[in-house]
Amino acid sequence: MDTTLIIDNTIVFVKKTLEGAEGGHDYFHIERVYKNALQIGKQEKQADLFIVALGALLHDIADSKFHNGDETIGPTKARQFLEAEGVNEEVIQHVQHIIENISFKGGNFNQKFKSLELDIIQDADRLDAIGAIGIARCFNYGGFKNRVLYDPEIAPQLNMTKEEYKSSKAPTINHFYEKLLLLKDRMNTQTGKELATKRHEFMEQFLTQFYNEWNATI
Repeated sequence: MDTTLIIDNTIVFVKKTLEGAEGGHDYFHIERVYKNALQIGKQEKQADLFIVALGALLHDIADSKFHNGDETIGPTKARQFLEAEGVNEEVIQHVQHIIENISFKGGNFNQKFKSLELDIIQDADRLDAIGAIGIARCFNYGGFKNRVLYDPEIAPQLNMTKEEYKSSKAPTINHFYEKLLLLKDRMNTQTGKELATKRHEFMEQFLTQFYNEWNATI
């Protein structure tokens, strides 16, 4: 099995599949997660970097939020592609489990699968949800869903079920409290935790500036 060729083919497949996707979940998002995952994975000596690469590249191949909430499409697409590439069954199953268990889903989702490779990719995905990129993605998606920027009368909901989280139409600023600001303390690896700290601080600074401007105090 030529792992380098498979990874190259996976990149081509993902680029084609996500052509025209919403800006926060397009191929550039995948590429950033892929690079972050490899960076973290190289610090974790026991990690299988082939699985890390495939899982990172395929983790959002069919994000359920863009497929009427159907969480089966992504793992199925990944399997079909990997089978065609001649990837062995053990690796395919591992990648499918990563796709099925990586999402935040309101923070109340209990993972049904654990692995070091999942921890690494989840950290990489969460890093792309915070900091400057995370802020940009948050507002891009809010605009995509036609959500208001902020409404002081609508408080963040911190104990949503997975279904409530998926169907939420809350203002974009609320998402910082419902997800983004929670991620620093939910990182899995030491490298992920270290990388998340600075990005978290940047979001806090942004929110301070946002409220000052909103309230015309500066």
